[in-house]
Amino acid sequence: MMNIGILGSGNVGGVLGKRWAQAGHTVVFSSRNPASDEMRKLVADSGPHASAALITDVVAASDVLLLATPWPATKSILESAGSLDGKILIDATNPLLPNLSGLEVGTTNSGGELVAGWAPGAKVVKAFNSVGNSIMADPVLAGQSAVLFYCGDDEAAKHTVHQLIAELGFDAQDAGPLTQARLLEPLAHLWISLAFTRGYGREFAFRIIRRD
Repeated sequence: MMNIGILGSGNVGGVLGKRWAQAGHTVVFSSRNPASDEMRKLVADSGPHASAALITDVVAASDVLLLATPWPATKSILESAGSLDGKILIDATNPLLPNLSGLEVGTTNSGGELVAGWAPGAKVVKAFNSVGNSIMADPVLAGQSAVLFYCGDDEAAKHTVHQLIAELGFDAQDAGPLTQARLLEPLAHLWISLAFTRGYGREFAFRIIRRD
C-alpha cells in the first residue's frame, strides 16, 4: 500500500482519493482549511485510511502525489507545496482556456512539461486527464474497461502509476515519454468538447480495440 497525497480535492481529486483510500492506501487530502465541513465529509466518506491536512504536511507525508488543481492555480500551488524532490507527481491537469475553447499550450510544449519545470526533482507522470470524474468513479462501461493513457520519463514512477490506474478498473496504457502529454492534453480537450458541446454527455470513454 502507498502513501498518497491529493493536491486539489475537488471533483477529480475527491473521487480518486476516495477510491484509493477505500482500496487501503493511506490518503491525505490537501486543504487550506482541513477542518472545514466539506473536508470532514470527504474524509468520512473515504473511510479510515483518509485524512486532511495543509499542503506542506500532505507533501511531507506522501510518496505519491496527485495534482488535480484548476490550471490557473497550478503553478502557485506547486510553489507553495515545498520540496517535491523524489516524489512521484501524477499530473491530472489540463491547460484549458477559461472558456474551454482550446489549450493554452500545445504542439511544441504541454502542461505536463510545464508542471515538471515547476516541480523540480519530482517524477512527473501525466495521467487521469482525459476522462471525467464520473468515469474515474466507475471506468467499466458496457462490460469493458475504459482506456487511460499515461506518460512520463521515469520508468519506475510509471510502473507505480500503472498499478494505481489498473486497480481502479481502467485499461492502463503507457503512451511513452512526458512529451506525449502534447497529445494526451488535446485528447482531453476532445473528450470535453464531445461531452459538453456535441451532446455526448459525461458517461462515455475511449477504448483501444485491436485486430487479432
